[in-house]
Amino acid sequence: MADNPFLVERMRGFGTTIFAEMSALAVATGSINLGQGFPDTDGPPEVVEAAIAAIRAGDNQYPPGVGIAPLRAAVAEHQSRFWGLDYDADSEILVTAGATEAIATALLALLEPGDEAVTFEPYYDSYAACIALAGARRRVVTLRPPDYAFSLEQLRAAITPKTKLLLLNSPHNPTGKVFTRDELRAIAALCVEHDLLAVTDEVYEHLVYDGEHIPIATMPGMRERTVTISSAGKTFSMTGWKTGWACAPAPLVEAVRTVKQFVTYVHGAPFQHAAAAGLRLSDEYFTALAGELAAKRDLLASGLADAGFTVYPPSGTYFVTADIRPFGETDGMAFCRSLPERCGVVAVPTVVFYDDVEAGSPLVRFTFCKRREVLEDAVVRLKSLEK
Repeated sequence: MADNPFLVERMRGFGTTIFAEMSALAVATGSINLGQGFPDTDGPPEVVEAAIAAIRAGDNQYPPGVGIAPLRAAVAEHQSRFWGLDYDADSEILVTAGATEAIATALLALLEPGDEAVTFEPYYDSYAACIALAGARRRVVTLRPPDYAFSLEQLRAAITPKTKLLLLNSPHNPTGKVFTRDELRAIAALCVEHDLLAVTDEVYEHLVYDGEHIPIATMPGMRERTVTISSAGKTFSMTGWKTGWACAPAPLVEAVRTVKQFVTYVHGAPFQHAAAAGLRLSDEYFTALAGELAAKRDLLASGLADAGFTVYPPSGTYFVTADIRPFGETDGMAFCRSLPERCGVVAVPTVVFYDDVEAGSPLVRFTFCKRREVLEDAVVRLKSLEK
């Protein structure tokens, strides 16, 4: 509870995560859960079998603190194969308990109390909490629909002498924005100009439907100042396995590892073997995954538009954002809390990802990483809403 007197002051602005609240509401009402972004089918059988084989082979004790060598090697191969980034598997890659831990420990390792971190809003809710845990201050630049562009001048103005790092998420949750090469080039130039570190959340790197994913570490002057983070959860539809990684120059990895070892130390040895197998799947797997999700995106976006929402189709991720103002409503939180009773569907109010409440209030987020028949059912239910 945000008003709990035992909770440290820097965390009193944070209550129960919206995902827990809305998923519990889905269960309580028997509604279709298009709120929390997890698939309702398992990922590739090769990945599942690799985990089972690792368990049967006895890989069930503590793995090395930096992660097992096969996974670190697979991450290095993946970064070179897809993005042309070369990392040393022994000194520049750290395996983590999901991307969330990688982000948290990076921020705890790199931010001093009183430092500032710049990020874009809407932002994934853990960003704000982790910045607060570090005793730092967040400064935000707003992405605005319909294309979720940002003002370069606002970004420049957000950077002060206290700014230590920039936290970037692309492809971006919750908007589905994929930052363009020109946008990334401009962001990188500011990082270099102001000697900022960059922490990048790239968990949706293979879920791009329009445009292309470009790691900011590929931009001039950025490889040496960037902690690039991703995970197996989204790419292989195994979100419950919580297996992630961070890639960065050795001194940055060492800093993150120093904190990480006192948080979880290690996790999930069998799942690390499975993630390594997944990263070595053929190009056809990654292409088919994006194609399948693009079709589901189109199905849900079309259904939402038919139901009366203003829809902002995403270029990537699991999510589509919709505006509720065509229904004569502006309070996305109230709308999402009433939606299960009104039509048996759960969504997430985007306002919880904004500092600018007015900008986020009329927007809600739906996920499309569900079976096609589930999405079709949800679309029928949503069409019962009255404008």
